[in-house]
Amino acid sequence: MRLIISLLLVSLFFSCNQQKAPDVSEVKIELSVHRFEKELFTLDTNNLAPQLDQLIARYPSFGENFLATILNTDPKWSGDTATMYVRDFITAYRNVYDSAEKVFADFTPYENDIRKALQFLKYYFPAYKAPHNIITYIGPLDGYGDILAEDAFIIGLHHHLGKQFSLYASPTVQEVYAGYISERFEPAYIAVNCMKNIVLDMFPEKSEDQSLIIQMVEKGKKLYMLSKLLPGAAENKLIGYTEKQLKDCYAHEAIVWDLFVKNGLLQTIDNNIIKNYVGEGPKTQELGEDSPGNIGSFAGWQIVKKFMEKNPATKLPELMAIPAETIFEKAKYKP
Repeated sequence: MRLIISLLLVSLFFSCNQQKAPDVSEVKIELSVHRFEKELFTLDTNNLAPQLDQLIARYPSFGENFLATILNTDPKWSGDTATMYVRDFITAYRNVYDSAEKVFADFTPYENDIRKALQFLKYYFPAYKAPHNIITYIGPLDGYGDILAEDAFIIGLHHHLGKQFSLYASPTVQEVYAGYISERFEPAYIAVNCMKNIVLDMFPEKSEDQSLIIQMVEKGKKLYMLSKLLPGAAENKLIGYTEKQLKDCYAHEAIVWDLFVKNGLLQTIDNNIIKNYVGEGPKTQELGEDSPGNIGSFAGWQIVKKFMEKNPATKLPELMAIPAETIFEKAKYKP
C-alpha cells in the first residue's frame, strides 16, 4: 500500500505544480490585448503602402521594431522596396496566419493565464512595473518568438501552433529551433514564456566566473519563482521537459546528483563544461539518449525546494536575494 501511495504522490508532484497559492483574486491588473497579426494580414495588398503606414503608426513602439528587427527590413531600402518585402511576407505566411486563426480563434484563455500570473507577480513584487498590453503577431518561423518589451508582452503566435505543425519540421526551422525546442511550440507555453521573460528581466543571468553549483542554484531560484507565478502550471512545462523526462528525473534524482558530485563538477568554473549542464540542450550525454538537457537547472531547482522546506517562512523576494552559496549550504541537499 505504501508503494502505491508513494507512486501516486510522485505522479502528482511531477505532473502538476501543486502548491498552496495565496488568494490574489482582489489584486487589480490592467491588461489589454492587441492582435497585430489580424490587422496586418487583412490589409489590402493591392494598396498596401498607405495602410501599412497607418498600421505601424497605431503601434508606435512595436510597429517599427516589427519591420526592422522581426522582418529585417533595411532602413536604406526605398519605401516601395520595403512595402514589396512586407507584401511578399504576407503572401508567403498566409497559411501560417490561417492556422493561427484556427488555434487562437479565442485568445481569452491565454489572456486570463497571463492576467492571473500578473496578479501573483504584483502580490509578491508590488513595486515591479509589468507591461499592461499583450501584442500578438506572426513573424518568420526561424526568427523571434515571445519578447518582453517595456510596455507589452510580444507574443509570436507562429511559435505556438502545436508541435505537430508541419512547417516546424522544415530544415530552415530545425536549423534554428531543433526538435527538442520546437516540441515546446504549444499554446500552453504562452504564459510560461511571458513569465520567464519577466523573471529574467527582474533577475538577469550573471554567469561570469561563477561555479557550476552557483549557476545551478541561481537557475533553480528562477524556476522556483516561476512556479510561484504560475502555480497551476505543469512542472515539466516550467523547465521545458516532456512529462516523461521530468518523471524520469524524479525517479533517478540521486543518480542525477551523483553525476555532479562523483565527477567533481560542482565547483568548476570552466564554461565549456558548465554549458553541458545548464541551458538548452537535447540531452545530458552521461545520462543517456532519453535524458533531457539543462539537468543542472533541474538539480538546482530541487536544492531550492529543499531550502524552502527547511525555511518555510522565507518570502519569495527574500529567497531571490539570498546568495546561492547560502542556499546550497543550508539546504544540505542529498536525494
